[in-house]
Amino acid sequence: MESEFEHWHSIEHMPERLSIPGFRRGTRWKSNGGCSHFVLYEARSFATISSGPYLERLDNPTPWSQNLMPHHRNMVRSLCRLRWSSGAFISRALLTIRIKCRPRRAQHLTQALGQEVLPALAKKPQVVGAHLLESVTPSRSAMTTEQKIRGGDATADRVILVSSYDPNVLDAIALEELGDEVLTSHGGSEGALRGFYLPALSLVFSETTAT
Repeated sequence: MESEFEHWHSIEHMPERLSIPGFRRGTRWKSNGGCSHFVLYEARSFATISSGPYLERLDNPTPWSQNLMPHHRNMVRSLCRLRWSSGAFISRALLTIRIKCRPRRAQHLTQALGQEVLPALAKKPQVVGAHLLESVTPSRSAMTTEQKIRGGDATADRVILVSSYDPNVLDAIALEELGDEVLTSHGGSEGALRGFYLPALSLVFSETTAT
């Protein structure tokens, strides 16, 4: 189903999301050498992705979306606030790291990453962007129609994004500056999940896509 997924996401799904007021950009990456995908939607405010027209779309998926949603496997979906950011989101390659916080260490982890680890990393040659996202629990507790079709989604406490024009640099960062020893020393749980992705599609909001 991957070929149809990419066609659906490019032709219908992402343009539909970008037509919602407050959505600024959507970008899809594909795993380097695999078949998993990472999608990031940037919005004007948290209200854009937690209420109003966006929720209406989640509860009323198109027929094509209803056909594709059951084929989503191991879906991880988080509504996030940007806690620290430097540089670009999009480059030749992207490293993602999903971290769970140890009990009572969430604030320390966020501060350490945003004040020490990522600012130093952003100055590293060939790194063009470093960002920290923090998952926020939405006020609505009920699953949307899309989530029910998928069978529910997992979430991530914190997500680190690092972009570079050299994929080899990201391999080294994942083992060193953002290795398990560093993350756990600042309050992250063991077993952070890393992904390496190449850009597939990016769409920005425009008056012609808005309805």
